[in-house]
Amino acid sequence: MTVKELEEQSLKLKSIEKIHLVEALLASLDKPDMEIEAAWVKESEKRFAAYERGELETLSVREVMKDLEDR
Repeated sequence: MTVKELEEQSLKLKSIEKIHLVEALLASLDKPDMEIEAAWVKESEKRFAAYERGELETLSVREVMKDLEDR
């Protein structure tokens, strides 16, 4: 079956069936890449260690909220 045929068949579905189909398709795309996940874990651990050593400039919640209000 071609993509065009799938599209034509999908458009004939009831609304709720289309929703289920879309959800299934999106879920199939949302598979984590373990290499990327591992890189993010390593980076977040590096950043947290730098924070604990006092090497990162931080802002309080109040400062962040004021900055957002000023925009």
